[in-house]
Amino acid sequence: MPAKKEMIRLADLERKAVNDTFVILSDIWLDDQEVLGKLETVLDGFKRLEIVPSLFVFMGNFCSRPCNLSFSSYSSLRKQFGKLGEMIGKHSRLKENSRFLFIPGPDDAGPSTVLPKCRLPNYLTEELQQVIPNAIFLSNPCRVKFYNKEIVFFRQDLLNRMRSSCLITPSSEETNDPFQHLVSTITHQSHLCPLPLLVQPIIWNYDHCLRLYPTPHTIVLGDNSEQKVVKLEGTTCFNPGSFSTDRTFVVYRPSTQEVELSAL
Repeated sequence: MPAKKEMIRLADLERKAVNDTFVILSDIWLDDQEVLGKLETVLDGFKRLEIVPSLFVFMGNFCSRPCNLSFSSYSSLRKQFGKLGEMIGKHSRLKENSRFLFIPGPDDAGPSTVLPKCRLPNYLTEELQQVIPNAIFLSNPCRVKFYNKEIVFFRQDLLNRMRSSCLITPSSEETNDPFQHLVSTITHQSHLCPLPLLVQPIIWNYDHCLRLYPTPHTIVLGDNSEQKVVKLEGTTCFNPGSFSTDRTFVVYRPSTQEVELSAL
Protein backbone atom coordinates (compact mmCIF):
# COMPACT_ATOMS: atom_id res chain seq x y z
CA MET A 1 0.00 0.00 0.00
CA PRO A 2 2.76 2.58 0.80
CA ALA A 3 4.40 1.84 -2.57
CA LYS A 4 1.09 2.36 -4.36
CA LYS A 5 0.55 5.68 -2.58
CA GLU A 6 4.05 6.77 -3.56
CA MET A 7 3.40 5.93 -7.23
CA ILE A 8 0.17 7.93 -7.14
CA ARG A 9 2.00 10.87 -5.57
CA LEU A 10 4.75 10.71 -8.22
CA ALA A 11 2.19 10.46 -11.02
CA ASP A 12 0.50 13.60 -9.72
CA LEU A 13 3.83 15.46 -9.59
CA GLU A 14 4.66 14.25 -13.09
CA ARG A 15 1.41 15.65 -14.48
CA LYS A 16 2.30 19.02 -13.00
CA ALA A 17 5.80 18.94 -14.51
CA VAL A 18 4.61 19.51 -18.09
CA ASN A 19 7.06 22.40 -18.53
CA ASP A 20 10.15 20.35 -17.66
CA THR A 21 12.44 19.90 -20.65
CA PHE A 22 15.69 18.04 -21.27
CA VAL A 23 18.19 19.31 -23.86
CA ILE A 24 20.28 16.43 -25.19
CA LEU A 25 23.45 16.78 -27.26
CA SER A 26 25.86 14.10 -28.44
CA ASP A 27 29.44 14.49 -29.71
CA ILE A 28 30.65 17.75 -28.19
CA TRP A 29 34.26 18.19 -29.28
CA LEU A 30 35.73 20.55 -26.73
CA ASP A 31 38.96 20.87 -28.74
CA ASP A 32 37.05 22.42 -31.67
CA GLN A 33 36.43 26.15 -31.24
CA GLU A 34 33.67 26.18 -33.85
CA VAL A 35 31.78 23.51 -31.90
CA LEU A 36 32.16 25.50 -28.67
CA GLY A 37 30.83 28.58 -30.46
CA LYS A 38 27.76 26.67 -31.62
CA LEU A 39 27.25 25.27 -28.13
CA GLU A 40 27.30 28.80 -26.71
CA THR A 41 24.62 29.73 -29.27
CA VAL A 42 22.46 26.89 -27.94
CA LEU A 43 22.95 28.02 -24.33
CA ASP A 44 22.20 31.64 -25.28
CA GLY A 45 18.91 30.54 -26.82
CA PHE A 46 17.72 28.54 -23.83
CA LYS A 47 18.69 31.12 -21.20
CA ARG A 48 16.10 33.49 -22.71
CA LEU A 49 13.19 31.11 -22.12
CA GLU A 50 10.72 31.93 -19.37
CA ILE A 51 11.28 28.44 -17.91
CA VAL A 52 14.81 27.18 -18.55
CA PRO A 53 15.46 23.45 -19.19
CA SER A 54 15.67 21.37 -16.04
CA LEU A 55 18.43 19.17 -17.48
CA PHE A 56 21.15 19.43 -20.12
CA VAL A 57 22.60 16.08 -21.18
CA PHE A 58 26.06 16.21 -22.76
CA MET A 59 27.10 12.90 -24.32
CA GLY A 60 30.61 12.20 -25.65
CA ASN A 61 32.82 12.01 -27.44
CA PHE A 62 34.31 15.13 -25.89
CA CYS A 63 37.37 15.19 -28.13
CA SER A 64 37.73 14.97 -31.91
CA ARG A 65 40.52 12.41 -31.48
CA PRO A 66 40.24 9.08 -29.65
CA CYS A 67 41.60 9.25 -26.10
CA ASN A 68 43.58 6.03 -26.44
CA LEU A 69 47.12 5.06 -25.48
CA SER A 70 48.60 7.36 -28.13
CA PHE A 71 46.64 10.39 -26.88
CA SER A 72 48.93 12.85 -25.09
CA SER A 73 46.80 15.97 -24.63
CA TYR A 74 44.98 15.20 -21.39
CA SER A 75 46.11 18.45 -19.74
CA SER A 76 44.74 20.40 -22.71
CA LEU A 77 41.44 18.48 -22.55
CA ARG A 78 41.23 19.23 -18.83
CA LYS A 79 41.51 22.94 -19.63
CA GLN A 80 38.79 22.61 -22.28
CA PHE A 81 36.43 21.14 -19.69
CA GLY A 82 37.30 24.11 -17.48
CA LYS A 83 36.45 26.49 -20.33
CA LEU A 84 33.13 24.71 -20.79
CA GLY A 85 32.42 25.30 -17.11
CA GLU A 86 33.22 29.00 -17.53
CA MET A 87 30.92 29.16 -20.56
CA ILE A 88 28.03 27.63 -18.63
CA GLY A 89 28.80 29.87 -15.65
CA LYS A 90 28.25 32.99 -17.78
CA HIS A 91 24.61 31.95 -18.17
CA SER A 92 23.55 32.48 -14.56
CA ARG A 93 19.92 31.34 -15.00
CA LEU A 94 21.08 28.03 -16.45
CA LYS A 95 23.81 27.60 -13.85
CA GLU A 96 21.38 28.14 -10.97
CA ASN A 97 18.26 26.36 -12.26
CA SER A 98 19.47 23.57 -14.57
CA ARG A 99 21.47 20.41 -14.01
CA PHE A 100 24.19 19.22 -16.37
CA LEU A 101 24.67 15.51 -16.97
CA PHE A 102 27.87 14.26 -18.65
CA ILE A 103 28.04 10.78 -20.21
CA PRO A 104 31.31 9.50 -21.76
CA GLY A 105 31.44 8.38 -25.37
CA PRO A 106 33.13 5.26 -26.78
CA ASP A 107 36.39 7.12 -27.54
CA ASP A 108 36.57 9.15 -24.34
CA ALA A 109 39.14 8.67 -21.60
CA GLY A 110 38.72 5.54 -19.53
CA PRO A 111 40.49 2.37 -18.46
CA SER A 112 39.27 0.32 -21.45
CA THR A 113 36.68 0.00 -24.21
CA VAL A 114 34.53 -2.54 -22.36
CA LEU A 115 30.93 -1.79 -21.39
CA PRO A 116 29.62 -0.35 -19.21
CA LYS A 117 32.05 2.54 -19.42
CA CYS A 118 32.87 4.32 -16.18
CA ARG A 119 32.35 8.04 -15.68
CA LEU A 120 34.85 10.59 -16.93
CA PRO A 121 38.03 10.76 -14.79
CA ASN A 122 38.08 13.37 -12.02
CA TYR A 123 41.33 14.74 -13.42
CA LEU A 124 39.48 15.98 -16.52
CA THR A 125 36.36 17.29 -14.81
CA GLU A 126 37.37 18.81 -11.47
CA GLU A 127 37.88 22.34 -12.87
CA LEU A 128 34.39 22.24 -14.37
CA GLN A 129 32.89 20.89 -11.15
CA GLN A 130 34.37 23.76 -9.15
CA VAL A 131 32.47 26.24 -11.33
CA ILE A 132 29.29 24.21 -11.94
CA PRO A 133 28.17 22.44 -8.74
CA ASN A 134 25.09 21.10 -10.58
CA ALA A 135 27.28 19.03 -12.93
CA ILE A 136 26.73 15.27 -12.68
CA PHE A 137 29.08 12.68 -14.19
CA LEU A 138 27.67 9.21 -14.80
CA SER A 139 28.63 5.97 -16.54
CA ASN A 140 27.71 4.90 -20.05
CA PRO A 141 24.98 3.66 -20.15
CA CYS A 142 23.08 5.34 -17.33
CA ARG A 143 19.48 5.73 -16.20
CA VAL A 144 17.49 8.75 -15.07
CA LYS A 145 14.24 8.51 -13.15
CA PHE A 146 11.68 11.25 -13.89
CA TYR A 147 9.02 10.58 -11.27
CA ASN A 148 7.46 7.31 -12.55
CA LYS A 149 9.26 7.33 -15.91
CA GLU A 150 12.59 5.62 -16.59
CA ILE A 151 14.93 7.09 -19.21
CA VAL A 152 17.99 5.19 -20.44
CA PHE A 153 20.95 7.02 -22.01
CA PHE A 154 23.48 5.11 -24.11
CA ARG A 155 26.27 6.66 -26.18
CA GLN A 156 27.60 4.18 -28.72
CA ASP A 157 27.89 4.18 -32.52
CA LEU A 158 25.62 1.17 -32.50
CA LEU A 159 23.82 1.34 -35.83
CA ASN A 160 26.81 0.71 -38.10
CA ARG A 161 28.29 -1.86 -35.70
CA MET A 162 25.05 -3.82 -35.54
CA ARG A 163 24.57 -3.79 -39.31
CA SER A 164 28.16 -4.87 -39.95
CA SER A 165 27.63 -7.82 -37.58
CA CYS A 166 24.38 -8.99 -39.20
CA LEU A 167 24.41 -12.58 -40.43
CA ILE A 168 21.06 -12.13 -42.15
CA THR A 169 20.04 -8.95 -43.96
CA PRO A 170 17.24 -7.17 -42.04
CA SER A 171 13.81 -7.69 -43.56
CA SER A 172 12.23 -4.74 -45.37
CA GLU A 173 8.68 -6.07 -45.05
CA GLU A 174 7.76 -3.80 -42.14
CA THR A 175 10.22 -0.94 -42.67
CA ASN A 176 13.33 0.09 -44.59
CA ASP A 177 14.45 2.40 -41.78
CA PRO A 178 17.75 1.08 -40.31
CA PHE A 179 17.20 2.96 -37.04
CA GLN A 180 13.80 1.35 -36.56
CA HIS A 181 15.41 -2.05 -37.17
CA LEU A 182 17.95 -1.20 -34.47
CA VAL A 183 15.28 -0.13 -31.98
CA SER A 184 13.26 -3.29 -32.67
CA THR A 185 16.34 -5.45 -32.11
CA ILE A 186 17.43 -4.01 -28.79
CA THR A 187 13.90 -3.83 -27.35
CA HIS A 188 12.97 -7.35 -28.46
CA GLN A 189 16.23 -8.73 -27.07
CA SER A 190 15.95 -6.53 -23.96
CA HIS A 191 19.60 -5.54 -24.21
CA LEU A 192 21.30 -2.31 -25.27
CA CYS A 193 24.21 -4.00 -27.02
CA PRO A 194 23.43 -7.53 -28.29
CA LEU A 195 26.75 -7.81 -30.14
CA PRO A 196 29.17 -10.76 -29.90
CA LEU A 197 31.63 -10.35 -27.03
CA LEU A 198 34.50 -10.46 -29.53
CA VAL A 199 33.06 -7.33 -31.14
CA GLN A 200 32.07 -5.54 -27.93
CA PRO A 201 33.43 -6.88 -24.61
CA ILE A 202 31.17 -6.51 -21.58
CA ILE A 203 32.04 -6.69 -17.90
CA TRP A 204 29.94 -9.72 -17.08
CA ASN A 205 29.20 -8.71 -13.48
CA TYR A 206 27.70 -5.47 -14.78
CA ASP A 207 25.82 -6.83 -17.78
CA HIS A 208 22.57 -5.98 -15.97
CA CYS A 209 23.35 -2.29 -16.59
CA LEU A 210 22.68 -2.88 -20.29
CA ARG A 211 19.44 -4.81 -19.88
CA LEU A 212 16.15 -3.34 -21.02
CA TYR A 213 13.77 -5.39 -18.94
CA PRO A 214 11.34 -4.13 -17.95
CA THR A 215 11.33 -1.91 -21.02
CA PRO A 216 12.00 1.74 -20.10
CA HIS A 217 9.70 4.55 -21.18
CA THR A 218 12.44 6.26 -23.19
CA ILE A 219 15.74 5.15 -24.72
CA VAL A 220 18.23 7.77 -25.89
CA LEU A 221 20.76 6.25 -28.31
CA GLY A 222 23.56 8.70 -28.97
CA ASP A 223 24.85 7.60 -32.37
CA ASN A 224 26.89 9.27 -35.12
CA SER A 225 24.17 8.45 -37.67
CA GLU A 226 21.41 10.87 -38.67
CA GLN A 227 18.95 12.31 -36.18
CA LYS A 228 15.89 10.09 -35.77
CA VAL A 229 12.96 9.28 -33.48
CA VAL A 230 10.97 6.03 -33.32
CA LYS A 231 8.01 5.10 -31.11
CA LEU A 232 7.59 1.37 -30.65
CA GLU A 233 5.14 -0.42 -28.37
CA GLY A 234 4.91 2.45 -25.90
CA THR A 235 8.65 3.17 -25.84
CA THR A 236 10.08 6.37 -27.27
CA CYS A 237 13.56 5.95 -28.74
CA PHE A 238 15.58 8.66 -30.41
CA ASN A 239 19.05 9.60 -31.61
CA PRO A 240 19.99 13.28 -31.10
CA GLY A 241 22.55 13.03 -33.92
CA SER A 242 26.08 14.41 -33.86
CA PHE A 243 26.29 17.99 -32.65
CA SER A 244 29.89 18.39 -33.80
CA THR A 245 29.34 17.26 -37.39
CA ASP A 246 25.65 18.00 -38.05
CA ARG A 247 24.85 20.64 -35.38
CA THR A 248 21.82 18.63 -34.29
CA PHE A 249 20.33 18.10 -30.83
CA VAL A 250 17.03 17.18 -29.20
CA VAL A 251 14.61 18.94 -26.87
CA TYR A 252 12.72 16.29 -24.90
CA ARG A 253 9.68 16.74 -22.67
CA PRO A 254 9.69 13.73 -20.33
CA SER A 255 6.20 14.28 -18.93
CA THR A 256 4.58 13.81 -22.36
CA GLN A 257 7.48 11.93 -24.04
CA GLU A 258 7.44 14.55 -26.77
CA VAL A 259 10.62 14.74 -28.88
CA GLU A 260 11.59 17.89 -30.77
CA LEU A 261 14.37 17.30 -33.31
CA SER A 262 16.43 20.49 -33.46
CA ALA A 263 19.41 21.85 -35.36
CA LEU A 264 21.41 25.05 -35.79
